[in-house]
Amino acid sequence: MNSATGWTRVWLMLAVGVMCFAFAMSMSAQVKTATETTSGQASHEMTVERGEVVFVQGNDLVVKMEDGSIRHVANVPESAKVTVDGKELGIHDLKPGMKLQRTITTTTIPQTITTVKTVTGKVWHISAPNSVILTLEDGTNQQFKIPKGQKFTVDGQQLDAFGLKKGMMVSATKIVEEPVTVVEHQKQLTGSMPPPPPPPPADAPILVAVAEPTPVPAAAAAPELPKTGSVLPLVGLLGSLSFLCSLGLGVIRKTF
Repeated sequence: MNSATGWTRVWLMLAVGVMCFAFAMSMSAQVKTATETTSGQASHEMTVERGEVVFVQGNDLVVKMEDGSIRHVANVPESAKVTVDGKELGIHDLKPGMKLQRTITTTTIPQTITTVKTVTGKVWHISAPNSVILTLEDGTNQQFKIPKGQKFTVDGQQLDAFGLKKGMMVSATKIVEEPVTVVEHQKQLTGSMPPPPPPPPADAPILVAVAEPTPVPAAAAAPELPKTGSVLPLVGLLGSLSFLCSLGLGVIRKTF
């Protein structure tokens, strides 16, 4: 391949690229598009979850749910807030025993997106029922595919592709309706502090002191004879006294 042929191909590719770009720009300039969104009746669904804080460490939270299940919430973001007694608290302000309640409101909105495309031009060539070439307002010719059932407005009348003739000024409109559903979730997290312990009754003593009883000394007991004592010495003493009395009486008799 010589250099002349190579340059010819390069120029041909550039020309085709320019034509495609001009065609796209012309299409975007001549075809007018309008989009409209209509919304239907919205429906709301509310879900409430309740639980009690069991454990908090760093950004990890463990909650015991109302049904008894344990839920571990790891890496709670710093931006997460819970409203407790009118104050917004973060993850580091939560304490075991606090009651939490999360309310999730789901809003479902049915919508219909209507897209209207219009084009106006003079029929330059018609290949019914597949395509038509129109001469647009800027003098350029563009080919359009004809959708099935497409109608054209000619002098206020509705015609199909078979009714088009060269030189007719036509206006075509394409309407596309696309149903979509928009779902929105709104979350609200509230809580309450654990109740304080009940105070004692006003007339009940908080602390009662009990005095220890003072030991009473035992009364002095009468001395007891040793267990080894006996009555024999007493009998002997009485016998000696009787003997002395007998001797004394004998002396007195002899004297008188």
